[in-house]
Amino acid sequence: MLDLWYKNAIIYCLDPETFMDSNGDGVGDFQGLADRLDHLEALGVTTIWLNPFYPTPNKDNGYDISDFYSVDSRLGSLGDFVHFIREARNRGMRVLVDLVVNHTSIEHPWFQAARSSPDSPYRGWYVWSEEKPEDISKGVIFPGVQEAVWTYDETAKAWYMHRFYEFQADLNIANPAVREEIERIMGFWLELGVSGFRIDAVPFLVEYKGLKEEPERDPLLLLSEMRDFLSWRKAEAIMLAEANIVREKAPKYFGGRGFEADERMHMLFDFPLNQAIWLAMARGDAGPIEDALRSRPTEPPLQAQWATFLRNHDELSLDKLTESERQEVFDAFGPEKDMQIYDRGIRRRLAPMLGGDQRRILLTQSLLFALPGTPVMWYGDEIGMGEDLSLPERNPVRTPMQWADAPSGGFTTSDQPMRPVVKDGPLGYRETNVAAQRNRDGTLLTRVRALIDTRRACPEIGWGEWSIVPDLPEGVLGLKTRWKTDEVVTFHNFRDETVTVGISELASESLVELIQPAAESSRVEDSEIEIGPFGYRWFRIGGERR
Repeated sequence: MLDLWYKNAIIYCLDPETFMDSNGDGVGDFQGLADRLDHLEALGVTTIWLNPFYPTPNKDNGYDISDFYSVDSRLGSLGDFVHFIREARNRGMRVLVDLVVNHTSIEHPWFQAARSSPDSPYRGWYVWSEEKPEDISKGVIFPGVQEAVWTYDETAKAWYMHRFYEFQADLNIANPAVREEIERIMGFWLELGVSGFRIDAVPFLVEYKGLKEEPERDPLLLLSEMRDFLSWRKAEAIMLAEANIVREKAPKYFGGRGFEADERMHMLFDFPLNQAIWLAMARGDAGPIEDALRSRPTEPPLQAQWATFLRNHDELSLDKLTESERQEVFDAFGPEKDMQIYDRGIRRRLAPMLGGDQRRILLTQSLLFALPGTPVMWYGDEIGMGEDLSLPERNPVRTPMQWADAPSGGFTTSDQPMRPVVKDGPLGYRETNVAAQRNRDGTLLTRVRALIDTRRACPEIGWGEWSIVPDLPEGVLGLKTRWKTDEVVTFHNFRDETVTVGISELASESLVELIQPAAESSRVEDSEIEIGPFGYRWFRIGGERR
């Protein structure tokens, strides 16, 4: 029987270096993370996704890796990592790690060997050109920061390709040795207890850009081979793809249906839906979300699942919106230039984007857990953490976790944390922290915990078929999910006003309220319900689960 545990997981993403410091050096570490697992267990998290923790020059938040087989010494040792894995497993939590194999740091021994001589066995592990390519700036990923995708190396006497920063040289997946090494890396971390991988930058991983001659082999076969390897080594392990792609390409990333077809990614982040959420919030109109859900490819493979999210460790990309739609979201949530980045995104955290309005924060959190798919959270959003726009590029959303009203927010005993802890304003650590919200009625943390408890009790949302409740006011999203004989229906009001929703089609069966509404005036009658401003309602149809 297939183990589809990930379809009803609650995934919580964190960066070990910003979560908890155990030794007072100002940098979070695996011992500190292990010490704070009780917070994640109480929250209801089932799966932890770790941002890169490998040895690195750390010029790109750890995504410039210099050794795929170890732990950065600032964060601890492999022994500390295994201890953390065991502690997570003891609490019933799985761990996913970032697999970043589109590129390496130029300080990686592979690249150093490759540049040293044209005869080096590692020369073919990277993408080179002895002559200057015609347009070295075509395909820049970070406009305004990144100037080119090719850089000349004086030692190699050649140009190397880098889809990202110049200190991240692209690996050449056309080389069988590189593909074998990717599997070796996966096997290593599987042996240490991880339950799968979040695959970084998948569209750039599966391309032959920059090669003089492209092989006939389909680059997407790499994903099939990774899936086959995973299935043999650890059958229940998964791959979650970061792939900001148009809908038409999604089936190729998931793979085909049936036992004869190639299976690839278990999960894809739903970037089009994420962008539609923020357009809907800006407009007070559920229509963009409905359109995004309907645009999902029909009949995905049995094991396929979408990962839904509100914010993550990168910018809020709005690249799939039209220019006018993008401007609507900018105007609503990032109107100042220093809030925007790369001409396409917003570099802000969830709570500040929503002005600290707990009603709207809770509306988006409820929506995250109600949408068909698997919810993925960004650390600190459960308490409404603040941001630091004085930090460069995407770092405003990567500040240390706010644990208490204490020096450095309780993150470290050092007076020099690796990044400044947000302290000013109502979203700084003095007013917004875990200790202040834990076990107190009405706080964001306790309400998010209740939402997670409810989501975990509704497997229909992860496993079942969904439909949009028709004929609702344009400011209201109604979603109904059904699995076997059980059904759940949720409503979300994107307007700052109370609305009355007709439920005549549902009135023939009893509705059990799963989450008590915040507004005292909310009511349920035979044929209609009331939803408060920026409110939400969850119901089970037909009584308790059968």
